[in-house]
Amino acid sequence: MYVRHFGLRQPPFSIAPDPHYLFMSERHREALAHLLYGVRGGSGGFVVLTGEIGAGKTTVCRALLEQIPKRCNVAYIFNPKLTVEELLRTVCQEFRIPVQRAQAGVPSVKDYVDALTEYLLRTHAVGQNNVLIIDEAQNLSADVLEQLRLLTNLETAERKLLQIVLIGQPELRAMLARPQLAQLAQRGVARHHLGALSPADTERYIRHRLAVAGMTGAIPFDRGALRRIQLHSRGIPRRINLLADRALLGAYATGKTVVDAAIVDKAAREVFDAADFAARRRARLERAAVLGVGLAAGVALFGLAVLAGGIGLGGPPAVAGSASDKTPAPVTEVPIAVAAAAPVGARNAPEAKTLANVATEFEALLGNEREAWRELAAAWRLAPGEGDVCQAVRRQQLQCYKSGTATLGLIRQLDRPGILTLRDGRNRTVYAVLVGLGKDDATLRAGGRAITVSLHSLADYWRGEFATFWRTPPGYEGTIGDGSGGPMAQWLAAQLAALRGETQGTPAAALRARIYAFQMAQGLTPDGIAGPVTLMALNRALGIDEPRLQEPQ
Repeated sequence: MYVRHFGLRQPPFSIAPDPHYLFMSERHREALAHLLYGVRGGSGGFVVLTGEIGAGKTTVCRALLEQIPKRCNVAYIFNPKLTVEELLRTVCQEFRIPVQRAQAGVPSVKDYVDALTEYLLRTHAVGQNNVLIIDEAQNLSADVLEQLRLLTNLETAERKLLQIVLIGQPELRAMLARPQLAQLAQRGVARHHLGALSPADTERYIRHRLAVAGMTGAIPFDRGALRRIQLHSRGIPRRINLLADRALLGAYATGKTVVDAAIVDKAAREVFDAADFAARRRARLERAAVLGVGLAAGVALFGLAVLAGGIGLGGPPAVAGSASDKTPAPVTEVPIAVAAAAPVGARNAPEAKTLANVATEFEALLGNEREAWRELAAAWRLAPGEGDVCQAVRRQQLQCYKSGTATLGLIRQLDRPGILTLRDGRNRTVYAVLVGLGKDDATLRAGGRAITVSLHSLADYWRGEFATFWRTPPGYEGTIGDGSGGPMAQWLAAQLAALRGETQGTPAAALRARIYAFQMAQGLTPDGIAGPVTLMALNRALGIDEPRLQEPQ
């Protein structure tokens, strides 16, 4: 109905699984990497993927099926509410295995298992692998799960004969944690929980679907609408589709060409359960009222400290930047409700233990990227001088790395302090150095002072912009593993071989495959090319001397 009104060729937010609209966020790619690692590893056992309803598990499964090796046979079960006999019969049907009955009548469990065993041995002998994928696995009964465990006992002297992938809702994790299923849980070779989309990924998701649907101009959602979609959908793709579709319809019905926050709120009340909407709104308002100033007040305190010329992390004094550096924005004088500051030099003694504190909006901001880089340089014991920091550190075999799509999962993997760009609803900016990252909270520093905030609070202000230093290999000039060979490729081959306990370096022809395998093992997006992220992960695996993130105090 609204397609022509917004200059589209077709509806962009259908919940039908149209492959043309496939969108793989970094979280989805991480989930896919875990599945591929389990499937291609040939180690047998269980690979488990869980996620909320509508989080994109089917999207990941579809991508997995597209990347299954050619010599791999797949059985896919999407309705697991089966008895043991029904499950085995379905598995044999999926693999096209004829079943011989030992006695007259219906085949027994033994008949099915014998036929499956003979098939697995026969296909293994000719170099084929077999994968059983079970969707909605939270519906499996305990008896069926036990039978699946027994199927993983089918093996030769070298390897397991059947790889099983379980895909399900979060209840599946709870099931596998039961004491009576301990033996099955121990067979897990790879597990991943697919989280919701970040605010940045939600926006990219919306832009992607609109582009596929034919939109060539600016998207018809303003910044406020995008934030409300993230709030009401909780980053779940299916909920995003339902809400965005209804919001576009609402804008069309009122003759508007841009969807604002009010339209999204109204659409949310219509699409989602009214009680659920009211409860989430009430919880948000209560949290804002109780938690007070939190992160925004801490940022204002950081800004005042930097403006006053605060020192760094116990390193050299901050050095004045060049005239091209960003000019600090004016700071509004506001009351700051935080605890008394700790001594500036106490790195692990945050001035305010403000776990889960966050303001409803920033009251004052100071955007000063130059000071943030110098604060980070102090953590590396660097003296970058007065010029450009990234140019200066190259002389010390370091480079700057910047990303606009980082996730906390990636930062945990890289395990190094870095600069977070924080923005409020009006896109005002402040820069803080992430020095500590725990399970539920993070420690940020600026101007020589620190606060600790919950990760939920941080997500309200951080959109994935992350920058850090990393130590380069000798003679490094760019990515490695693109087929160019040379000394850098030989160096990388030797490092990867050392990690595997091998004395011989990786053959040049196999280097890309080794890089791919390392990326899979590290939970990185696998592409077979060693760029900065892969080399940072390699530095960590090799124990290269670089600063590490601390546990928040």
